[in-house]
Amino acid sequence: MSSLSSRGLISRLHQHLLSLSSPSSSSAAAPTLLPFHLLTRSFFSSDALLDGSQILQQQPTRIIQATPAIMTHNSKRTGLIAVKCGMTALWDKWGARLPITILWVDDNIVSQVKTVEKEGIFSLQIGCGHKKAKHLTKPEVGHFRAQGVPLKRKLKEFPVTEDALLPVGTSIGVRHFVPGQYVDVIGMSRGKGFQGGMKRWGFKGMPASHGASLSHRSIGSTGQRDAPGKVFKGKKMPGRMGGKQRTVKNVWVYKIDPARNLMWVKGQVPGAKGNFVFIKDAVYNKPDVSMLPFPTYFTTEDEDATDLEPLVADLGEVDPFMIAD
Repeated sequence: MSSLSSRGLISRLHQHLLSLSSPSSSSAAAPTLLPFHLLTRSFFSSDALLDGSQILQQQPTRIIQATPAIMTHNSKRTGLIAVKCGMTALWDKWGARLPITILWVDDNIVSQVKTVEKEGIFSLQIGCGHKKAKHLTKPEVGHFRAQGVPLKRKLKEFPVTEDALLPVGTSIGVRHFVPGQYVDVIGMSRGKGFQGGMKRWGFKGMPASHGASLSHRSIGSTGQRDAPGKVFKGKKMPGRMGGKQRTVKNVWVYKIDPARNLMWVKGQVPGAKGNFVFIKDAVYNKPDVSMLPFPTYFTTEDEDATDLEPLVADLGEVDPFMIAD
């Protein structure tokens, strides 16, 4: 059966070549032969229902340029990959103590561009850090070499709108974000292993002295009697705690340091020291589109990042401690 189908395919291909090579009676000019890859594509894809003239009319290649543009309310910028350096505390100009998490944006570049014409979606793949070829698999090394970008340690794809596309190889620094705006930070929470109900869910536990024997940290009853005669799904019980992806929303950007690609954000973010986190514009507390660089911040030729001073968020001219008085 397979031999018959292969012979039928060969005969079909031979007839198609003869029809293309034979001169047409209606036109005096000789027809143009199709390339081999387009010819085989007409047999092995959905384009088999199209004729040769329709196959030749391919859509033009999209040209993406790294130029500043005007951001609209429907625009969606790309995010960044950062390394969590740890936590500290700072005091602002009014004397208020701020819990601060320091994030390091380590050499982010665009490693791949996905468009609707090819992949069916507009998105940018961002690469962070550096890694040797011996520490990567051969498919990963081939991916980076095909795109013509350096080998990266971490990759993350961010969906964007069409007007926020950037060409492959574009470098994105910490000035992609602006002090004073709100961001969403995604990371893997610290894994704490198998924990009991009191630590995992905050249960009260059993009596500490009277009325309990060797069950002071027990979760107690987990069900009812004969009806329904089972434990409902989703019951809070002991189990593995942490080690899951979590998103902290509306994190306030306090300060950025373009010289060292560092970002100070208020509060905690998921993950341990040294873990990767993904930062993007806040979904709920959206920043003002007029204050954000779009599609990203482009450095000028005469700008030296090593001489730039840290940028701090505007805290206003009113002392918050004097408002109550």
